[in-house]
Amino acid sequence: MIPATFGIAGYIAGIVVLSLGYQLSQAANNTAVMMDVSPDKRGVMSGILNLARNLGLITGASVMGAVFALASATSDIATAHPAAITAGMRTTFAVAAVLIVCAIAIACGTYRRAWRKRPLAPQAELQMGKRT
Repeated sequence: MIPATFGIAGYIAGIVVLSLGYQLSQAANNTAVMMDVSPDKRGVMSGILNLARNLGLITGASVMGAVFALASATSDIATAHPAAITAGMRTTFAVAAVLIVCAIAIACGTYRRAWRKRPLAPQAELQMGKRT
């Protein structure tokens, strides 16, 4: 709605907000991944990280397009009935929401496992009766 209301400025504002959010999350993700990689393997890991990101983007766009096409049950989107478009969009966003919930569950599970494996601080070990 913003581009329709504000024209080019609204379109550019949307792109700026989206780009900033994407870049800030990617910078944090790349830093977290690259921190645990030895310096001699950082080039390879950077390539794998970029490959995984590009494969995810391409696969996600293709799969969601296929979900929309299947859910809208039409062969020509230009002549499709509005109800078919609505059904396709509703199904596509429902599948995306389920995938997001799955990704959050995986991330939380990974975080909890890493939290349990972290070493105790020396003060905590002394309080628990362990001496190093």
